[in-house]
Amino acid sequence: MSGGAQDTGHMPYFITPPDETDTMLVAVIVVMALIALGIGVFYLKLHSLPEKMAHHSNHTQMQLVAILALIALFTHNNIFWIAALLLAAFKMPDYSGMLGSISNSLDRLAAQADGQSPTHPGGVELEEIEREKAGH
Repeated sequence: MSGGAQDTGHMPYFITPPDETDTMLVAVIVVMALIALGIGVFYLKLHSLPEKMAHHSNHTQMQLVAILALIALFTHNNIFWIAALLLAAFKMPDYSGMLGSISNSLDRLAAQADGQSPTHPGGVELEEIEREKAGH
C-alpha cells in the first residue's frame, strides 16, 4: 500500500481532499459574516433605543436625547447613552408655564405700585378686558 491521495477513507470529514472545495471553511465564513452583521444591527438598534423612546412619548427634550445618543455612538462613552436613556424615560416638568405666570404677576404688581394700569401678558389693559367681560 502506497498511501496515496486516493486513500482518504480514514480521515475526518473536515479534512478536505486535494483539489476540492473546503465546505467547512465556506460554512464558517458565511456563519461568521451573519453573526457579525447580526451583532452590528443589534448594537445600532440598542443605541437608537433612547431616541425611539423620546419620539414615541413626544418629549420636548427629544433633540437633546438624539444628540446624546449620537455622541455616545461615536465616542463610545456609555455615560452619554445612559444620560439619553434617563432623559427619554422620565418626562421633565414644565417650569416655563409657572415661571411665566410668576413673571406676569410680578409685572402687574409692579405696575400697580407705580400707579399705572396693570396690563395683561398680551399687552392689553386689564381694565379693558374686564369692561368687555362685563359688557357681554
